[in-house]
Amino acid sequence: QVTLVESGGGLVQPGGSLRLSCAASTYSLSILTMGWYRQAPGKQRELVADITRGNITKYAEFVKGRFTISRDNAKNQVYLQMNTIKPEDTAVYYCYVTTTALTGHWGQGTQVTVSS
Repeated sequence: QVTLVESGGGLVQPGGSLRLSCAASTYSLSILTMGWYRQAPGKQRELVADITRGNITKYAEFVKGRFTISRDNAKNQVYLQMNTIKPEDTAVYYCYVTTTALTGHWGQGTQVTVSS
């Protein structure tokens, strides 16, 4: 059983910054890859960035150079530092993790709204 709790979303002006956090609670499993996806209204959910347990990162082209993903393995937490935010970054952001049991788990989502 894995529980994910996201925080840090909200309203931000274009060009601003936000930091999303996701805390994973597990009982007997280890977390492998941790990542962030997003879903804008009327669009499919898409990968934003993910990071392996060994800190190998992958980013979507549309966030390269603006967003940074990081993790704290001891705390089972993953972070997404969002800088130079654009209106098109408006979406619900979901935390996603995979485990040593080869299962995937989603958080409940946190809304990010970019507006002046």
